[in-house]
Amino acid sequence: MEGVLRFEANLATSEDINEIKEVVNYIMALYYGIERLKELPMSNRLIKEIHKILIKGTRGTHKSPGEFRKSQNWIGAPGASLNKAIFVPPPPDIVPDLMSDIEEFIHQDDDLPPLIKIALIHAQFETIHPFLDGNGRIGRLLITFYLYWKGILNSPLLYLSFYLKKHRTEYYNWLMKVREKGDWEGWLKFFLTGVIEVSQEAFRTAKEIINLKESLINKLVKRKLGSVYAVGLMEILFQKPIITAMDLQAKLGIKSKDTVNKLIRKFVDMKILKEISGKKRYRKYLFSDYVEIIKRGTEL
Repeated sequence: MEGVLRFEANLATSEDINEIKEVVNYIMALYYGIERLKELPMSNRLIKEIHKILIKGTRGTHKSPGEFRKSQNWIGAPGASLNKAIFVPPPPDIVPDLMSDIEEFIHQDDDLPPLIKIALIHAQFETIHPFLDGNGRIGRLLITFYLYWKGILNSPLLYLSFYLKKHRTEYYNWLMKVREKGDWEGWLKFFLTGVIEVSQEAFRTAKEIINLKESLINKLVKRKLGSVYAVGLMEILFQKPIITAMDLQAKLGIKSKDTVNKLIRKFVDMKILKEISGKKRYRKYLFSDYVEIIKRGTEL
């Protein structure tokens, strides 16, 4: 999380830049999909559009972005040949029909609870593996999109990616048990356990953020810093945890640079902000307490 924030703020980061770009694309694809769902239903067209954004400029950028595969792929150890594959998805010539079946199932009027239905959709999508690259990422995004589309989520706050990564071996094993033995019940239990775990973590995180905001507002009042500008800066930090004096000046409409710098210095003295650029000019500041809360559930 901090690596992504640093990347977006044009700051150096010790993390793998390629992995950061993938996460940035993931975020862009997430919000693009949420916006598109306001005018377009869940469909293969939407899935292709999202996939194109997801892998642009990353390791899969030359592997037919936004198009279902036209060649055979397989899952195995890095560099493994087809003969040593752990799993070989369906041949490319039937992928369009299989994806049409998924689209039809998505829109089918049935009595399946949405969480059960998206668990089935996700497992089937990963089995078809319709793209040459990015199937895991797009498959995890589908979970959020489907629940948002169905009105189960008002915001994209359910991220099962961390749970599936944390239990990666078990996750892959359950998918293989579905494929080889039809153990859908076991897969559903595993999936729903993840929904519970991630939901509880999201609830705890939201509660901590609310408590942090209340405690900092009280801190400002005690320091007699309850001005419109001080409260405004606090609101900005919960939207953009890395800021510059120029950002603040523009967002709060403060004409005086001196006023902005004094306000930032007070927040630094109160240990709300931390200078992270190491520069004397064009400094950048991190709202570290907030970042520590929101980055939980993003790092194994």
